[in-house]
Amino acid sequence: MVLYAIVRIRGRVDIHPKVEATLRMLRLVRKFHAVLYPKCPTIDGMLEVVKDWVTWGEVDKETLKELIVKRGRLVGGGSVTDDVVKKVFKVDDLDELVSSLVEGKILWHKYDEYVKPVFRLHPPRGGFKGSIKKPYKTGGELGYRGREINELLRRMI
Repeated sequence: MVLYAIVRIRGRVDIHPKVEATLRMLRLVRKFHAVLYPKCPTIDGMLEVVKDWVTWGEVDKETLKELIVKRGRLVGGGSVTDDVVKKVFKVDDLDELVSSLVEGKILWHKYDEYVKPVFRLHPPRGGFKGSIKKPYKTGGELGYRGREINELLRRMI
């Protein structure tokens, strides 16, 4: 199974109501917020609607672990530790949690009463390499970028 990391790049000005509603459903209400969702036709359809506001791709295990450790937060404050992982997700350690997320056995957004489903990120170190108004395929930053999302996430963590 494929696990998408979806990052909102553009802000809230001049946004169509349909796009705004879709971003709210994806829980991407601010710039530089990221979420994790498995690849499915529903998510693909939502990404097609918001493709001019977000970028996404397949996240690898190393980047996912770094994202959870450094930017994962519990409801009510606090960071995600091995003790929390054992208690909430019923797995032995963080590595097993990451493997389960990538394989689709555990869905991060389904545990929103314990962990925050949104990761708050920094703007990328070194800035964006292209325009935030153009698709990734034409030298911009928006839309599907495949495995290159990992490099962007590492610069934003």
